[in-house]
Amino acid sequence: MPQITLPDGTIKSFENPISAHDIAMSIGERLAKACVGCLIDEELSDLSTVIEHDCTLSLVTEKTRDKQDDPNALNLLRHSTAHVMAEAIQRIIPGAMLVYGPALDNGFYYDISFPEDRPLRDGDFEAIEKEMGAIVKENRPFTRYELEYSEGLEKVKAEGSKYKLDNAHRAHRAGSLTLSFYATGEPGKDWEDLCRGPHIPSTGRIGAFKIMSLASSYWHGDENSDRLTRVYGTSFFSKKDLNKHLEQLEEAKKRDHRVLGKKLKLFAIDETVGQGLILWTPNGSVVRKELQNFISAELTKQGYHEVFTPHIGKLDLYRTSGHFPYYAESQFPPLIERDHMHSLSEEGCSCAELSNHLKTGEIEGFMLKPMNCPHHIKVFDSQPHSYKDLPVRLAEFGTVYRWEQSGELNGMTRVRGFTQDDAHLFCTPDQIGQEVQGCLSLVKTIFRILGMNEYRVRVGLRDPDSGKYTGDPANWDKAEQACRDAAETLGVPFTEEPGEAAFYGPKIDFIVKDVIGREWQLGTVQVDYNLPERFDLSYIGPDNEKHRPVMIHRAPFGSMERFIGVLIEHFAGAFPVWLAPEQVRVLPISEKSNDYAHEVMSALHAVGIRSTMDNHDQRVQAKIKNGSEMKIPYLLIVGPRDAENRAVSVRAFGIEKDLGQMPLDNFVSAIGEEYRTKGRSSVRDRFATVNA
Repeated sequence: MPQITLPDGTIKSFENPISAHDIAMSIGERLAKACVGCLIDEELSDLSTVIEHDCTLSLVTEKTRDKQDDPNALNLLRHSTAHVMAEAIQRIIPGAMLVYGPALDNGFYYDISFPEDRPLRDGDFEAIEKEMGAIVKENRPFTRYELEYSEGLEKVKAEGSKYKLDNAHRAHRAGSLTLSFYATGEPGKDWEDLCRGPHIPSTGRIGAFKIMSLASSYWHGDENSDRLTRVYGTSFFSKKDLNKHLEQLEEAKKRDHRVLGKKLKLFAIDETVGQGLILWTPNGSVVRKELQNFISAELTKQGYHEVFTPHIGKLDLYRTSGHFPYYAESQFPPLIERDHMHSLSEEGCSCAELSNHLKTGEIEGFMLKPMNCPHHIKVFDSQPHSYKDLPVRLAEFGTVYRWEQSGELNGMTRVRGFTQDDAHLFCTPDQIGQEVQGCLSLVKTIFRILGMNEYRVRVGLRDPDSGKYTGDPANWDKAEQACRDAAETLGVPFTEEPGEAAFYGPKIDFIVKDVIGREWQLGTVQVDYNLPERFDLSYIGPDNEKHRPVMIHRAPFGSMERFIGVLIEHFAGAFPVWLAPEQVRVLPISEKSNDYAHEVMSALHAVGIRSTMDNHDQRVQAKIKNGSEMKIPYLLIVGPRDAENRAVSVRAFGIEKDLGQMPLDNFVSAIGEEYRTKGRSSVRDRFATVNA
């Protein structure tokens, strides 16, 4: 007699085992029709799953209560669409052998081995989509059945796919005593696939789909193994949602920071310098410097002190912090003193022996710093502190180095060397709440100024089943509660996600949604009881005894490289005036107006406005086109009449026609105010006031 606890706390009792679908029917037929799956004790499952024991049950529908797409529903949909695509492909290319096909955040893929004489091509997409449409129209159910392992293994062997046979063996090694199969229709009659599931009730629930692209992959990700074809696709419950997604992808292409960065001369990556290492050009350096100046001013208001630390540190420093070896896979190889390396070479020391010596501490070396925190700890520890000195807030634009696989590098958003707007606060336990809230208010200020108003908050907690976390569990409990309490003060939704904590402490991450709906993890705040313990930090309390401070890690931008890469895409390269590398370009109509154009330039430079003059021998329309392509906020067109009136004709980026003529002094005053207020007052506002 299972007792089912629903999300609102209601408990429903049943005399016999019952399917999730029938439970939904007991609540209401309309609800049952809307359901595509369920969560049984938080595990995503088929709606047809029969429940035999007491459990919690959440029914999954296409949309959440706030009318947003339900991620669980999309996961079910896309996994199911991957099956439909695989069936369609095997209809067209019978020799295709399936490997695996998971759902992704924005779609799905299926890795497939194709016959050498019949590879899959882009030109096959239309035929595959036509077959998929027929399967969807048939509205066949996704039917799960299980076989005892040995029986299921014989079935897989009979089908002749070494890839599916390997999947079966892996499932068994993972502890499964059965193998599960899904038939798209009737088992033994319709198309089937070895699969753990879960799936939506039937193919007819797939509203819209599209095959997106092909890529190469390898079996088990091993370059020395079989080469496979990865077929990417996406699906939605409605054609409208699919079209919106496709439009978003097209807009994302236009906003690609790698393309815009080159076009607007913001940064460069040179193979002779190294992959993942950013060269900041003059234009990009302006954006970076403006952001640094902005946050530095905010830090001064909050009582931070700026510090500078080296780019390397001794291995023992990172052994104490735990970054070495906890962070080993993300670090550059250690640097060993030249004389020591020479003597080891003379002794015939192998690479494996050298690695072991480094791990055990028998050999000392240096490391390109992967984190700034151990250095800041040593700055704090360089002098004694009283409780009256706390909190101590240390900030640095510190460059760190992480080893990323070459295939994971991506322009400025995934690099090997980056600068963090890093700060570490050392405080008493009773100051944690106030200090964390101060960090969070700084992040909110940044997002407000930049117009990034849509964001959510994630509280990253430790995973109780993982051994990667260090420190006293009691301290972890206190740190996690401090993060929860601080997140509650933000007034925005937040989620708690086990497994997202750093190895030394829980954290609060800000997930920002840009103007086309994509999410980016940017600012972060972390509460840490562990590193002060590992470094034996202390301050003298009011009782004249030593006490352990608590450490708060804080980086509102995170990585300057990543943040600016996101900003380029958020603004589509059209930065607001205060960030724009070139704020104004003066366009003389002809050579006769050059003298007045220089006068305009001098007036702008006098108030710190970044401006240039286009005195090329071109028509003014060509100059306007060039300025617009560089996304310059304001173009000033000057001719004899403007010189006579000591005025300028103003054109703003994104507006086809001129705003109109304005006295030069008024324009200089207006753009100076727009620069200083970071857009709260603008040239456009001045025109609107005059016109009103």
